[in-house]
Amino acid sequence: TPKSNMAMKGYILIGLLVLVSSFANTINAIAITPHYGISTLNRTSFPKGFTFGAGSADYQVEGAAPFHDGKGESMWDYYTHKYPEKIADGSNGDVASEQYHRFKEDFGLLKDMNGDAYRFSIAWTRLIPTGKISDGVNQKGIDHYNQVLHPM
Repeated sequence: TPKSNMAMKGYILIGLLVLVSSFANTINAIAITPHYGISTLNRTSFPKGFTFGAGSADYQVEGAAPFHDGKGESMWDYYTHKYPEKIADGSNGDVASEQYHRFKEDFGLLKDMNGDAYRFSIAWTRLIPTGKISDGVNQKGIDHYNQVLHPM
């Protein structure tokens, strides 16, 4: 009968659970302490000529909100302002880490760390605010990125 088949399956399941739990009690827990070797990690840990550096993405670090110094609104600017509830903490890129104003400091930190390279992205809305070259290019944006590239 269907009820007896169901009861039999229930007993089998309970029996398997008891069997598995009895094996689980015989296993000893082993504490694992991770060792990352940070104290021994340095340039000699890498091949000769290995390039050390840093990287950033304009929206995440530049700050200088939309329309500052002629910057246009990016898709992310639009999205985070129109739908702040869609972002876990409601934040946007208006302030970020203010690399737009502090890039010389940031490059100094990279130099202090003996960095060899820096990879960054350009905020195209800072150069072409409307997204159309026919509407003009933002000279302040050009000047900014020239200042960023010059010390490199």
